[in-house]
Amino acid sequence: MKAVKDWSGALSSGLDAIRRQYQLPSEFSPEVEAAAEQAARKPLKGFADRTAMPFLTLDPKSSVDLDQAFTIEQSGSDLILHYAIADVGSFVTRGDTLDREAWTRGETIYLPDGKVPLYPAALSEGAASLLPDADKASVLFSVRVAPDGEVELDNVERAKIRSRGKLSYADVTESDLPAGFADLANRIAGAELRRGAARIDPPQQELVKVDGGFELGFRPMSSIERSNAAMSLAANLAIAKLLHANKTGLFRTMAEPGKRAIKRLRHSATAFGIDWPPNMSLEEREQSLDPSNHKHAAFMLAIRRAGQGAGYSAYHEGEVAWHSAVAATYVHATAPLRRLADRYVIEAALNVANGTSVPVDVTAAFEPLADVMKTADAKASQVDSSVIELAEAVVLNDDVGESFEGRVTDIDQRGARVQLCELPVITRIAGENLSLGDLVRLRLTETDPIRRLSRFALA
Repeated sequence: MKAVKDWSGALSSGLDAIRRQYQLPSEFSPEVEAAAEQAARKPLKGFADRTAMPFLTLDPKSSVDLDQAFTIEQSGSDLILHYAIADVGSFVTRGDTLDREAWTRGETIYLPDGKVPLYPAALSEGAASLLPDADKASVLFSVRVAPDGEVELDNVERAKIRSRGKLSYADVTESDLPAGFADLANRIAGAELRRGAARIDPPQQELVKVDGGFELGFRPMSSIERSNAAMSLAANLAIAKLLHANKTGLFRTMAEPGKRAIKRLRHSATAFGIDWPPNMSLEEREQSLDPSNHKHAAFMLAIRRAGQGAGYSAYHEGEVAWHSAVAATYVHATAPLRRLADRYVIEAALNVANGTSVPVDVTAAFEPLADVMKTADAKASQVDSSVIELAEAVVLNDDVGESFEGRVTDIDQRGARVQLCELPVITRIAGENLSLGDLVRLRLTETDPIRRLSRFALA
C-alpha cells in the first residue's frame, strides 16, 4: 500500500470529477426515499420461521449492505449449505417506484469515498440487509454439496431468519465459523479444477479511504474470502442448473477465447515455459494446469483475460448458457441488494423450485435486463479504472523524470503491461522486444491528475 495524503485536494476534486463525468447520482429523489421508508415498514408475513437456525454473515468489516447469511449442516457424506439471500422482492414490487429507479441504476457503484447504491439506505443498509440480532426477510436456498463438489438444490423458500453475528474478513477466526466451512470450500474448489475452471484471481488494485487520506495498493483475496466466495458459487451453480433445466432464467456468460486470442496464448505459454503441443486443445491444456505453480497461475490469468468479457444472456431454446471462466452454466443470484438482475433470478428460482410458473413479467424482463446489466457493468468498470488512474497520477505527480524498476506481467496487442516494483502502479508501454517476466527500467515522462494521466517510457 502507498499512503496518499492528498494535501492539494487533487484526489477529492478528481473523485468529484469522476462522479460528474459518469453522471453518478449523489442521492435519491424524495419520492424514492419516501417509497423506501414505506417499504421498510412492511411486516414480515407469510415467511417460514427459520430463526432457530444459527445463521452468520461474513463480509468486509465496514459493510452494512449484507446480502447473504449462511449455516452448514452434515447430511451423511454430503454437506447442506443453507444460504439465506436478502429478500429484496418482499420490499420492492415489480414496476413500483423503487423498481423503476433500480432499472436506471443497474447496480451499486463503489468509490473510495462512498458508494452510489442501487436502493436507498432505508432498505440496503436497514430493513432488507441481513444485519444481526433482528428478524429478517430472506429467500433461503438449501444447497446439497456432494463429496466431489457437485451441487443440487434441496429446497427454496421465503424464510424469516435471525443472524447470530456479523463476521468480518479482517478478524474472523476458524472457531467463529460453522463446522464444514473449510470442507465445503475445498469440495467446490476441487470440482472447479476438474471442470477446468479459471480458479485463480489476481490481486485487485484499489484506492481506499483511511484516516487522514487514502491508500493505493493491491488487495489479494484471502483464503477466508475465497472460501466465502465458494458458497456463493455453489448456490449460483445450483440455481443455474435448476433454471436452465426448466428453460428460463438470466445467465452470466463468458465466451471461450477466439482463434486470434488462442494464438496469442500459445506465445504466452512459450514465454512461461509451459508445454502446449499443437494437437492439444485449450480446454485440455487448462485441465492439467497446477494453480500452485506460479507460472501456471499466471498463464491461467492470461487465459481469463483472453476471453471476450463476461455478460448476461436470457435463456434461449437450443443455446447453452456458458461461462468459460467458471466452466459451467452460471447465474448471479446472491447479491440482490447490489445487482438488479439478482432479484429477478431469485424470483424465477423460487417459483420453479416450488412447482409454480414464473410470472410473465419476470420472464419478459430477462431480455432487457441483459442490456441494462451490461451497461451498468461497463460503467462500474470505467469508474474503477478512472479512480485508479487518478490515484496513480497523484502518487507520481512529483516524480516526472525519475526512473522506476518494473516487471512485465502481460503482453498483448496494446503493448506490455508493467507492474512497478516499488509502487502499487501498473502501466503500459510499447511491447517490442519484451517478454513476459522481463525486468525493465522505466522513466516517468508525464503526469496530469486532472486528465488522470501517467506516461512511462523505457529508460
